[in-house]
Amino acid sequence: MGRVGVSCSLFFALLTMLFGFLAVLIAILALMLVGVVLLQSGKGGGLAGIASTGTTQILGARQAPDVLEKATWVIGGLFIVLCILTVFTLDTSTAERSVLQDANVQTGTPAAPRTPAPAPVNPASPTNSGPATPAAPTQAPR
Repeated sequence: MGRVGVSCSLFFALLTMLFGFLAVLIAILALMLVGVVLLQSGKGGGLAGIASTGTTQILGARQAPDVLEKATWVIGGLFIVLCILTVFTLDTSTAERSVLQDANVQTGTPAAPRTPAPAPVNPASPTNSGPATPAAPTQAPR
């Protein structure tokens, strides 16, 4: 039984390390994605003209936008896949407790169970439960 506990704690330690590694990798990919998007030339020219002379043409085809566009798609796809994989490395075995739950544990009082409010009872015979209306004053004969 002790050996199983050791292997489980080792497994969760590896998951924690994997989560940190994936988080760093996602941050690097995010920075790379920002750089590749900024290097692309849009309608205004972008930053692609600063680093190089612009697009190169080989047999009449533009090569730089194609390479940058493919790099954007690849880096963006890796970013999304790693974000999804990161969810599976989270340790869900320990549930977080709220401050109120911790306070109840310290005082020894159980948390109040949630029960729905009772429905109002409608009797079969109607009664005047509203405010009473005064009767009209009667006049004495003259």
